[in-house]
Amino acid sequence: MNAVPSSSANGYGSNVVRTARDAEYDVFSRVTRMLLQADETGYGPDRIAAVDKNNQLWTILASDLADPGNTLPDQVRAGLLSLAGFSLRHGHQALAGKVSLAPLIDINMAMMRGLRQEAVA
Repeated sequence: MNAVPSSSANGYGSNVVRTARDAEYDVFSRVTRMLLQADETGYGPDRIAAVDKNNQLWTILASDLADPGNTLPDQVRAGLLSLAGFSLRHGHQALAGKVSLAPLIDINMAMMRGLRQEAVA
């Protein structure tokens, strides 16, 4: 388990232990929030920044998934790599203003549910 101690806002330590899964959830949450806000404002700098962050996130994930040392089952890795490919392709189209951000938001929300081990509806 990769646990990282969390510190509180006042600078003092906390007894909360954060796992790698918690950190991944937080990154997805921040990026998804950016996408949601950018979706409301239309095309512009917010959309470009949000899609760029999402592309960075999925590029890092794809790199980790492709690593031979990744211990996820092959079928899970393949599925996530497929999602990464779609997210990156869709992100490039979104940067060109050709498509909605909704699929990127939906995928990230599903990932967040999975990281929280919630059932997918």
